[in-house]
Amino acid sequence: MEGGSFRKNCLKSWNPNWYENGIESATPTFFQDMDAILTQRAIISLGISSLHFTAAILLTFLAGWLKKIPFSELLIVLWLFYDAIIHFTLEGSFVYYSLTSTVLKSEGILAELWKEYSLADLRWGVSDPTIVSMEILTVVFDGILCIILIYAIMFNKPYRHFVQVTLCVCELYGGWMTFAPEWITGSPNLNTTNPLHLWVYLVFFNGIWVVIPGLLMIQSFYEMNKAFSKIPPSSSNNNNKQNKNKKKKQ
Repeated sequence: MEGGSFRKNCLKSWNPNWYENGIESATPTFFQDMDAILTQRAIISLGISSLHFTAAILLTFLAGWLKKIPFSELLIVLWLFYDAIIHFTLEGSFVYYSLTSTVLKSEGILAELWKEYSLADLRWGVSDPTIVSMEILTVVFDGILCIILIYAIMFNKPYRHFVQVTLCVCELYGGWMTFAPEWITGSPNLNTTNPLHLWVYLVFFNGIWVVIPGLLMIQSFYEMNKAFSKIPPSSSNNNNKQNKNKKKKQ
């Protein structure tokens, strides 16, 4: 049985309510597209993703022109701009579609992008409540944290690494809660038979939100450890040491 037909039957038996949320009303080619390597919609969707990254590069260039910071810090700002753009535009549109209808029932260029991603993970097409709940928090909280962190880096604010760790924990937790329930239930909604959907959509586009936050957490650990190591011992500790030395001499 072809991948699309197999997954359609599995979904119908696993969660029949999803047919009311858009799968039954999806285009006739929706499930056939699960087996296609590169469709017109896939090319457009990848092009939109490239535009988002281009916008992040331009914003980073502008930020670097306005205020000089080390190149390594500028790379972090680039990631944060890209992260914020994704949260506010892509994930923001997903939340809108999901709260007003479903992705599979919606129209528009960003709806088409999410329909393409739904070929890899069907939960995104039918307003899965766990996914929608996570994305509401991600759009609002993580998006704002990205902007705050950019400001903190550009102006060398002392709270920079507190915000950075908070953001990274949120990103990592969001990734875990997106995929852990799916893995526990046997991944009935993930399409891993198509190399584009598996390695580009699922592994790459989700993996970068694991690798980069992980690296930034390591950076924050070393920077905070370095800062705390420079703090001189308190006067009470010094007095205790002096008292101990006096007793030893006596």
